[in-house]
Order: sequence, then C-alpha cells, then structure tokens
Amino acid sequence: MAEFLAMGGYAGYVWPAYGVTAVVLIANLLLPLRRRRHLLRQLRAIARQRIHDGPL
Repeated sequence: MAEFLAMGGYAGYVWPAYGVTAVVLIANLLLPLRRRRHLLRQLRAIARQRIHDGPL
C-alpha cells in the first residue's frame, strides 16, 4: 500500500494533480447548480413584480 501511495517516487506530482482534478470536477458540478438557483430566484422576483404592477 505504501508503494502505491508513493507512486514510484512521483507522489508529489500525482496526488496534487488528482486534487486539482477533483476540485475542478466538483466546481463544474456545483457552479451551474448555484447559477441556476440564482436565475430562478431572479425570475420569481420579476414575476412577482409584474403581478404587482399589473399588465403593461
């Protein structure tokens, strides 16, 4: 197991690369969800405002 974790002496390069990859993949998953939630809130606010203001 220690040999695997040492990655043949390249652990200093391999594990940070895995870490950066994991961070990027998680960000690619979460950021669009966050943006979608924000846009839906904006749309709801616009809809409420239009209902309150009446037709144009």
